[in-house]
Amino acid sequence: MDLLVQADPDVDVVNQYISRGITYVGEIDGNVIGCYVLLKTRPMIVELVNVAVAENYQGQGYGKQLIQHAVQQARFMGYKSIEIGTGNSSIGQLALYQKCGFRIVGVDLDFFTRHYKEPIFENGIQCRDMIRLVQHIE
Repeated sequence: MDLLVQADPDVDVVNQYISRGITYVGEIDGNVIGCYVLLKTRPMIVELVNVAVAENYQGQGYGKQLIQHAVQQARFMGYKSIEIGTGNSSIGQLALYQKCGFRIVGVDLDFFTRHYKEPIFENGIQCRDMIRLVQHIE
């Protein structure tokens, strides 16, 4: 849970989606280095709702490996598209998702101010809007 909350600071929100999704864990020598959750949202569409890498392992390509694994799993499970959402302030994540083949398809204005109790700040920017991305994997 600590790792999931690192990527999504609201424990209640995390608990809601992990109970409905499948959580995958990446390990090195028995140590958890990262995780992600796949959540079915609509027929033939799955959402990657949380990608988290332990602080000691960040910047070493493990996030990219987790995302690639998520895309492979979604394809294996028969989904046609995989979606992901991230905050407008998550500059590094936006770049990473696009490098992994995701395309921006929309913005959910004020998502984080409507759904989170406490304000979130990253990179000196308040996280207000959810940037929605998709990758078609058929």
